[in-house]
Amino acid sequence: MATALAMAKLAVADGIALIACTPHIYPGLYDNTALGIGRALIELRTELEAANIPLDLTCGADTHLVPDLLAGLRAGRIPPLHGSRYFLLEPPHHVAPPQFAESVFALQVAGYVPIITHPERLTWVAHHYETFRSLARSGVWMQVTAGSLTGRFGKAARYWGERFLDEGLVHILATDAHDVERRPPILSEGFQVAERYLGAEEAVRLVKGRPQAILANVEPSQLTPPPGLQNHAPATEMPYRRGSFFKRWFRRVAG
Repeated sequence: MATALAMAKLAVADGIALIACTPHIYPGLYDNTALGIGRALIELRTELEAANIPLDLTCGADTHLVPDLLAGLRAGRIPPLHGSRYFLLEPPHHVAPPQFAESVFALQVAGYVPIITHPERLTWVAHHYETFRSLARSGVWMQVTAGSLTGRFGKAARYWGERFLDEGLVHILATDAHDVERRPPILSEGFQVAERYLGAEEAVRLVKGRPQAILANVEPSQLTPPPGLQNHAPATEMPYRRGSFFKRWFRRVAG
C-alpha cells in the first residue's frame, strides 16, 4: 500500500487525473479475477481519500492471450476497462503465438475492442511488424508504453515505439507503471515525444481523448483514428479457423 500511495503521488504530480488499475491475469501465474481486483480497488481508493491524494481510479486487467479469454470476459471473471467493450490484451513477450491475428479477430467478432499492450517491447515484433500493422487497420487498438519512447526499456523498444508512432498506428499511450523508480507512473515524457512526431492535437488524443472515450464506452467508429489509419476502414472479415492449434500451443508453453 505504501508503494501504491507513493506511485499515486507521482502520477498526480505528472498531471494524471485517473489511473486504470490493470494487474495481470494469466491462469496459474497471475490468478487475479474481476472480483479480487475490484475489492483491492475499493481499498486503495479509501486510502487515497484518507491521504488526500486527488486521483481517480478505475478497473481493468492486463489480460494474457489464453484459450478461455473470451469466456472469461463474457462471464465477468476478466474485467474490461471500466466495464466497457475495450480491454487490454498482452501477447507473450518472447514467443509469437500461432494464429495470433485470427485469435484477436475472434474477440472483435464477439463485440470487444482488444487493446494490444506494449507491442514495441515484444522480442518478436521485428519479424511480425506487418501483423500488428494489419491488426491496427482491422480495428484493433495499439497501446505503446510512454517510457519506451524515451529509452526506459532499451534501444529496441524505443525504435519500435517510435516507428509505431511515426506511422500513426498508436491509439493510446500508457505508463505501464509497476513501481516508483524503474517503472514509475510518468506519462508526460511519452506525451512530449508524441507531440513532436504527431502534433499537439493527436498527442492529446493519445493520453486524454481516447481514454475518455473508453470510459464512455464510445464506439470506435465515432472517434478520430490515428493518422496512419485514417484511410483504412476496419476489416469486416478475416479468415478464422476454429480448432485446437492455439490450445495445443498454450498447453506446451504453460506446461
